[in-house]
Amino acid sequence: MLFSTKAEYGVRLMVELGRQPGSMPISLSAVADAERLPLSYLEHLVAKLRKAGLVTSTRGAHGGYRLAKPAGEITMDAVVEALEGQIAPMECFHDTPDGKVLCSHEEDGDRACATKLLWTRVQGGVTKALSGTTLAELVEFAGPGARDDRTAVGTAA
Repeated sequence: MLFSTKAEYGVRLMVELGRQPGSMPISLSAVADAERLPLSYLEHLVAKLRKAGLVTSTRGAHGGYRLAKPAGEITMDAVVEALEGQIAPMECFHDTPDGKVLCSHEEDGDRACATKLLWTRVQGGVTKALSGTTLAELVEFAGPGARDDRTAVGTAA
């Protein structure tokens, strides 16, 4: 499953906001410079994050953006969904208001979609990984004391 640059850049933006001491606001141009990302694209992403209630903005000379709540309360599923929309492994998947997953192929006939079980499990695994990861964890991981061997994440040291 591939996520677009919206998710990648948006998560990097959120990590940079999470790194700010005392949740001080930071300008998008400072984030763009620090992360080497296009400012105009970040402006588009931060609008989605504001709409989702994940970031707030302050106007003025010392203004900028900051997290709307503590990094430990922000999960990556909320960030990715704010940026990408519904998390679905296949275009035929659609969430219902009660949390069930429908497959548009099932509408083609009487039989259940032969691959729905697989894609439902994939969606569940991705959602579980995202919802089980907080912004605070990513900030800590990316911090100055982070281990060099980043491939060992999630394994016992």
